[in-house]
Amino acid sequence: MEIIHIAAECYPVAKAGGLGDVVGALPKYQNELGHVAKVVMPMYRTKFLYDNQWELVHEGGQALGSHWFHYSVIKEKTNKLGFDLYLVDINGLLDREKIYGYDDDNERFVAFQIAVCDWLSRWQHKPDVIHCHDHHTGLIPFMCKYTYAFRYQLANVPTVFTVHNGEYQGWMGWDKYYLIPAYDSWNWGMLDWDNTINPLASAVKCAWKVTTVSPSYMHELRESAAGLQNLFEYEKGKSYGILNGIDTQVWDPQTDNFIAKNYNTELVAKGKQKNKAELCGQFGLDPDKPLITFIGRLVGEKAADLLPDAISQSIYQHHGKANFLVLGSGNQQLEGQLDHMKSQFNGYFNSYIGYNESLSHLMYAGSDFLLMPSRVEPCGLNQMYALRYGTVPMVRSVGGLKDTIRDFGDWQGFGIRFDQATVGDITYSVGRAIDLYANKPDLYQWMRGHMMNIDHSWDASAQQYIDLYTSLKTEA
Repeated sequence: MEIIHIAAECYPVAKAGGLGDVVGALPKYQNELGHVAKVVMPMYRTKFLYDNQWELVHEGGQALGSHWFHYSVIKEKTNKLGFDLYLVDINGLLDREKIYGYDDDNERFVAFQIAVCDWLSRWQHKPDVIHCHDHHTGLIPFMCKYTYAFRYQLANVPTVFTVHNGEYQGWMGWDKYYLIPAYDSWNWGMLDWDNTINPLASAVKCAWKVTTVSPSYMHELRESAAGLQNLFEYEKGKSYGILNGIDTQVWDPQTDNFIAKNYNTELVAKGKQKNKAELCGQFGLDPDKPLITFIGRLVGEKAADLLPDAISQSIYQHHGKANFLVLGSGNQQLEGQLDHMKSQFNGYFNSYIGYNESLSHLMYAGSDFLLMPSRVEPCGLNQMYALRYGTVPMVRSVGGLKDTIRDFGDWQGFGIRFDQATVGDITYSVGRAIDLYANKPDLYQWMRGHMMNIDHSWDASAQQYIDLYTSLKTEA
């Protein structure tokens, strides 16, 4: 099959979160299964763009409301990512360094989607599946089905839409209706939710199949989905939860160039101790104490606002028997709080504010525990990276965290789970971690070896997507 993945992010081209990791890995594994998976994304002005070779494959023009824009499509020449990568450029809209965060993001991504549909509609053959990821591509199923410009060429091409994070929906007021290519007016309801143009809702309505990135998240969306829970309940017949995988070639402690000492399951104790010594040396922490880390965006979804109080209380309540390290960026006030805590808890806590790919790898390798107290976690990849590196995940029982981590108090458990995103639940879990580390060395050692052998590669998930696509061919 030929599968076209369309997304706003793709690692290592441009990444802001887990979406980029998924789109950078899933197509590669689908190709290894014998299919032809390709990725189409905006041409941001990133380092990857300037460091690689490209060829022009298409030029065209389309209307964004009353404005006519020119677009071009370029292809990476060497297939270095394991799949064909196409970038769409629109001068004045996509030619920027950052992925998101501009006042005209609605216009930017609507124009991108129009350009993609226009380009695909001009192909002499048609792909077997158009797979759209998150709200930035959520209008494509509607455009393929209903707009005059594209429906004759694309209406019979199956579309799949994956919800990576239902909290962000791409809302637009109806005053921007003119941005969307012309369609029969009675189809306006396929765009609307609560008197607003809602690209995520539109995709759920219009796509042939809908997936989420874990089975538990699929169920949670029917109960809480930033206003769309009734829609997810209504469309549950065409919806599936498929757990994300991780790229085990990128995340492999035996070959990882970012870490101080490579190791496998047999050398996990020595390997992690060497990486921990390097990490603690960089941040002024004691390598003899258990090291608990947080890696992620400093936002409410991740319950990062609880970190200052949870870390402070854990240090006081447990008499400084554990050290803490935070890597992330987001809420500026929270960044300031964490920065202030460095001097207050010198020798017990440190932080790195920002995004640092190489440091994140070293933290997975050098940490003893990874804290994920998320309020919302559609799948979560960090806990799978932690498992791969023999680092015990401390997670809230939500979404994909619930699907992938079993508490060590249960039979053959290998993680620490708690129920609520509260300071109390976190500090209690820290106490359990300290006790495990200090008083249960045999169990702790078994857990580390066991978790490293759990297979969370993309192989199984990639095949589940292929099976889903195959079911669509009978409907086309």
